[in-house]
Amino acid sequence: MLDKSLLDVLVCPVSKAPLTWNEERQELQCKASGLAYPVRDGIPVMIESEARRMEDDELE
Repeated sequence: MLDKSLLDVLVCPVSKAPLTWNEERQELQCKASGLAYPVRDGIPVMIESEARRMEDDELE
């Protein structure tokens, strides 16, 4: 699990919107931008080019 205090301060670098933690996929998701950022070895990779474009059904 990602540290709650870290999640409280991180925002999407593209939209500046809050992120949500998806434990199953081990990524931080932003519904505003539709991007999901990977977390590797407990470290969020907050680089747009490393992000995965979320599917439409994930944005609902």
